Amino acid sequence: MSNDKTHKLVRDAYAEVARKQSSCCGTNSSCCSDGKPYVVPDHPVPEAELGLSCGNPLAFGYLDKGDVVLDLGSGAGKDVFLAAQKVGDAGKAIGVDMTPEMLVLARKNAVKFFTTTGLANVEFREGHIEDLPVEDASVDVVISNCVINLSPDKPRVFREVFRVLKPDGQMIVSDIVLNRPLPESARNDADLYAACIAGALLRDEYLQAVRDAGFEKVEILSDHTYRASHACDDPITGSVSDSLAGVAASITVLAKK
Repeated sequence: MSNDKTHKLVRDAYAEVARKQSSCCGTNSSCCSDGKPYVVPDHPVPEAELGLSCGNPLAFGYLDKGDVVLDLGSGAGKDVFLAAQKVGDAGKAIGVDMTPEMLVLARKNAVKFFTTTGLANVEFREGHIEDLPVEDASVDVVISNCVINLSPDKPRVFREVFRVLKPDGQMIVSDIVLNRPLPESARNDADLYAACIAGALLRDEYLQAVRDAGFEKVEILSDHTYRASHACDDPITGSVSDSLAGVAASITVLAKK
């Protein structure tokens, strides 16, 4: 598929998620290694949890008060709001998403976030993660949660991340990678693409793309085998579950500029 067609595929799929205000996954399945998304206890805006996560990039303690944080593919704002709490009034959390329906939902949730916390340090911008609407060297930390695998040009995403980070800035992203190539029957499947599988890079290719963008230190913080048979209870996914078993993993990567 062309980049435009890929963007449309992903946009349409996640617009539907936003309209339903839930993931394509049921309560017992997701793009996570154990079949359940990571749910944050006492989240300030529970409505921002759509079950789309494949990790928890904020769990490793790399945010400081006053930081500017950028979330790629911010969806309904789940991680943006958590980051905003961590960086406080002196900091800022920015979400970028290409799906208008998600941005409407996120901005609605931002009102609830302000009511709950009193913090007005969040902003949501429309744009592609391959062409970020963010100034050069303006961000301390870039995060993302199960989104970069959906991009048709992942090396360009990492170059954009490097561009917007300040010197000594950090990228902490959770994502899906492949441990071995997908079978031919799954490689070009649109539903599997939207379910975070068909568009994923091989693990070594993913990490090399991060290094090629200019990052000098690349470290895997977490690594879990992905149970593809649990992807969104999709009948297409289920039909190839045996051949997908163990193919993919959910990893969280730290990279420093």
